Amino acid sequence: MSQQQNIDDKLNAVKTRIHHAEKLAGRQHGSVTLVGASKVQSAALIDSYAQQGLRDVGENYLQEAIEKQNTVSRPLNWHFIGQIQSNKTKLIAQHFSWVHGVDRVKIARRLGDQNPNPSTPINVLIQLNLDSEDSKGGVPLAQAPELADQIAQIDGIALQGFMAIPKARNNVSEQSAVFAQAYETLQSTNQRFGLQLDQLSMGMSGDLEAAVAEGSTMVRIGTDLFGARK
Repeated sequence: MSQQQNIDDKLNAVKTRIHHAEKLAGRQHGSVTLVGASKVQSAALIDSYAQQGLRDVGENYLQEAIEKQNTVSRPLNWHFIGQIQSNKTKLIAQHFSWVHGVDRVKIARRLGDQNPNPSTPINVLIQLNLDSEDSKGGVPLAQAPELADQIAQIDGIALQGFMAIPKARNNVSEQSAVFAQAYETLQSTNQRFGLQLDQLSMGMSGDLEAAVAEGSTMVRIGTDLFGARK
């Protein structure tokens, strides 16, 4: 099997999983965006996936991502999905159309102020820390609505919703329940503050079905597309 055929097979397999999950959840076909989690993967490999139809990629490491953007030949939607440091916001604002993982007003304001094209807002997602893990960024569920209301008023960015990376659970119903908390927080935030947030970035290779069933609109897939990271 050629490398291109292998890439095509992997991409189609992931898309099939997503479409099946959409159908089981009674959702419209195409309601979930596939984001290829491409950190440490080569620009050539990303290019090959783009040739087969991948349109969105997520990167964790800023300098690595910029180098890839200067090399990848096909147009892509670039998502920054890593931890955000204040001194990196200018470059993130210049190079990414989506920023997952915002958890402070300060970061959101810097992104808006440093947006090189304010007429095209940067799409922003607030990271939820669903399991109160010290090793992960994000805000507790109880703080998310008020933070969303503050960030939604910042010029230069467009708050779209929430992002979450919950702990992996062996029990499917438990995994679904924690994803459901994120969806409920999105709905209650909209109702409380009159917002129209409609994006939930949650679900990875091991749990995308549970995430889609509970309202995810973006799944970040690394292993099942690119293989285990070296």
